[in-house]
Amino acid sequence: MKASPSARSWIAAGVRHELLMRALPGLRHDMASPVSLMRMSLLMLRRQVSANPPDVAACEQRVGQVDEQLGMLIASMRALRDWELGADDEGVTRTGLVQQCTGLMRAAFDLNGIALELDPAFDADEAEAAKWHGGAALRYLMLGALCHLHDSAPEVGLIRVAPEDDAGVSIRAEKRPGDSARPEMVPHRAPRSLAIDAVSLQSLADDLGHAVRIERESVHLDLRAG
Repeated sequence: MKASPSARSWIAAGVRHELLMRALPGLRHDMASPVSLMRMSLLMLRRQVSANPPDVAACEQRVGQVDEQLGMLIASMRALRDWELGADDEGVTRTGLVQQCTGLMRAAFDLNGIALELDPAFDADEAEAAKWHGGAALRYLMLGALCHLHDSAPEVGLIRVAPEDDAGVSIRAEKRPGDSARPEMVPHRAPRSLAIDAVSLQSLADDLGHAVRIERESVHLDLRAG
């Protein structure tokens, strides 16, 4: 029996939830880091205020640091809204999209002995500054491609990400010479039942309205909405 449109939407929603859970440690770190800095700055400010006489210049500097760190925290909290499908956005560049997604997954991939490498061509691409709307959908699609290769290529040691034509991204898994086998049990490794396989990735792409070409050791994304 073929899945109904509603069932296919639920499948895609489940894939998005799994990807969000995998990205959550990186998002949490981005939010926790300014909080830790704020606590340290406030501790130093308390000492400087209680000095006799207070160091006014140092206090003003600490207040400025707290204000800056608070701005970072607010920006991180507002960024969570960008994960909602349908939310208005100002658009995202191809390079910005790739850098954000690889940054969120780098620590988890490192635990599995998988390096993420960005093609130097992205530097020139950023200068073009072409922006693509639907950032939430593109983010899920990019994360899905990365996690698909992470889950599906058992001997992968390196994932290369490169621009492709004017509106595409190529993600390719490679085995690095001399690499030892990837550990089978690590904290960030998803159970096989939650692996992002080709069917899951294709379901996600179809639901988001983007073309994707899935090959044995590579995924090719089209940032243009279908």
